[in-house]
Amino acid sequence: MLKYTEEHEWLKLEGDVATVGITQHATELLGDIVFVQLPDIGAKLAKGGGAAVVESVKAASDVFAPLAGEVVEVNQAIAEDPAIVNTDPQGAGWFFKLRLEDAKAMDGLMDEAAYKKLIE
Repeated sequence: MLKYTEEHEWLKLEGDVATVGITQHATELLGDIVFVQLPDIGAKLAKGGGAAVVESVKAASDVFAPLAGEVVEVNQAIAEDPAIVNTDPQGAGWFFKLRLEDAKAMDGLMDEAAYKKLIE
């Protein structure tokens, strides 16, 4: 089940761990991504706090923590080859995995239909 934020992040929950990345729409707004800075494993993130940074040919943008939790894994492949985020943002281009403080908080995020309405 995918959920979305107004900041154009997506989350996929497996157990109490959410995989987090940016949406296809976000990559289209950013253009070609040339640099990704990932959070540290073990970092405790607050909902809405900065988690990662992406730089594109157009701009630098923060990726925010969609929910509170602890970073348990990062996608080193996108740090080495940021173009993966452009080619497969909701697959191989994921950013980090977050062990959620409260998995029920996912219920407060948008589903795909609500997100599509937001970006129309």
